[in-house]
Amino acid sequence: MRSVRIGPVAAALAILSLGAQAQGTKDEKIVAPVEREYLGAASPLVTEPMHQSSNPKAPPMTEAEFTRARQIYFERCAGCHGVLRKGATGKPLTPDITVGKGTDYLKVFIAYGSPAGMPNWLTSGDFDEKTVDLMARYIQHDPPVPPEWSLADAKGTWKVLIPPEARPKKKMNNYNIENIFSTTLRDAGEIALIDGDTKEIINIVKTGYAVHISRMSASGRYLFVIGRDAKINIIDLWMEKPDNVAEIKVGLEARSVDTSKFKGYEDKLAIAGTYWPPQYTIMDGSTLEPLRIVSTRGMVVGTQEYHPEPRVAAIVASHFKPEFIVNVKETGKTLLVDYSNLDSLRTVEIGSAQFLHDGGWDASKRYFLVAANNSNKIAIIDAKEQRLAGLPEVGRIPHPGRGANFVHPKFGPVWATSHLGDETISLIGTDPVKYKQYAFKQVAQIKAQGGGSLFIKTHPKSGHLYTDTTLNPDPKLSQSVAVFDIKNLDKGFTVLPIAEWASIKDDGAKRVVQPEYNKAGDEVWFSVWSAKDKESAIVIVDDKTLKLKKVIKDPRLITPTGHFNVYNTQHDIY
Repeated sequence: MRSVRIGPVAAALAILSLGAQAQGTKDEKIVAPVEREYLGAASPLVTEPMHQSSNPKAPPMTEAEFTRARQIYFERCAGCHGVLRKGATGKPLTPDITVGKGTDYLKVFIAYGSPAGMPNWLTSGDFDEKTVDLMARYIQHDPPVPPEWSLADAKGTWKVLIPPEARPKKKMNNYNIENIFSTTLRDAGEIALIDGDTKEIINIVKTGYAVHISRMSASGRYLFVIGRDAKINIIDLWMEKPDNVAEIKVGLEARSVDTSKFKGYEDKLAIAGTYWPPQYTIMDGSTLEPLRIVSTRGMVVGTQEYHPEPRVAAIVASHFKPEFIVNVKETGKTLLVDYSNLDSLRTVEIGSAQFLHDGGWDASKRYFLVAANNSNKIAIIDAKEQRLAGLPEVGRIPHPGRGANFVHPKFGPVWATSHLGDETISLIGTDPVKYKQYAFKQVAQIKAQGGGSLFIKTHPKSGHLYTDTTLNPDPKLSQSVAVFDIKNLDKGFTVLPIAEWASIKDDGAKRVVQPEYNKAGDEVWFSVWSAKDKESAIVIVDDKTLKLKKVIKDPRLITPTGHFNVYNTQHDIY
């Protein structure tokens, strides 16, 4: 492949010039390929109709060129730079920055990338010269705006497949519901319900695309799943064969769903947050009827600059008050939404740090710890006193999933996160009574196999701590996991060759992702994730011996990724 015709000195100057203006900082860190892969995932907005705006200062584009460039942008770029190109975890690429630089400068920037995280699209082979030129012209035009999503839009997609009065009045199957696993079949737009006792598939349930999480109602009867395409399904586990009973789309792109947990409100309400439009929707907990939609557009913490698309990331339900805890990514705010009166909605706003993403409760379920991932911090929310309890700095791009709680021999109760950007695991003290000197601080860092971790997990009945390295570019790391002895963390880790144990014959990626315990805490389940046209599997490890216990293979297990044990999810055990 030929390179863009510009000398190396000019190329370097162009990259540095654009980087200085677009990024606005002199202290950018080098971004590893694993982070680029994680942040640059395709957006479901790629197929949505949008307005093609006309910027007279931008270079000309045909309608066909604009449509093609828009598709590429939402497949490759929107995850970092934002739907409106205002900047998200990536930097802004709006015409006030790009037009002044001109097409030639932009072509070099796109072709060669930058140490701050811009991929080298040409030299990597992902783009050819024509595509580089196309994208350089596209980002000088005003960004097209996806459609909004109103209450009427949501109601237009809402379906009650089996009304509450027609559902079972008692459990109609013999499954041990508390030990069922909900496993995401990412590219198939399905989940697999798997019996944790027999290891047999109970049902394959149609859902939205790339289900991000599964959450349980307070009663443990209803399973809620949400796809990246913002489709929510309720699955009734009391049915003879558990299946969908209601569904809705709450927007165009989403990640989070949960249900009311406070005493007296169990199973009453559900909430979902969307990436686009930036808002959250409160629904009836048994039918998904949409009741309230609230925008999250507003001012960024600290600078107090307006952000037009602050995406809703993790949502959890408080155990102390009738509140949903809603984390807003780009503005760096946690909203405590009082759901006791939807006609007079009250919200407490707590500012911490930008790019709030995922997190979980400490063992007492009073403190919610959420990763401000591109700020390299953990925001600690006191759900009882409705305040920020701490904001410790940790490693590079923390990504805990829900994290891991255990008792450290020196520091007492701690919560742990692994990281996308480095090999460390950070431990944060969570007991402000008996271990006040360690509370809400990073008390230790231990080294695992490498960066690219998505999940870390333990269990109250286990003596082990597991962390994956799913997105590490080294196959030896992405296909294995590290296991620590909690009582002796300093001795290092044991590597389990999970993908090798799966005995998959083809050449798929075989990435190992998301350790998840069974209810008893004596088994750990892993997905071995390959492409849609390759074989995948689920590997089960005996937690006592760290030996292979079972491999589940089935042609229906297409791109398995996250999985969630019903009991542990219902009771926030991790």
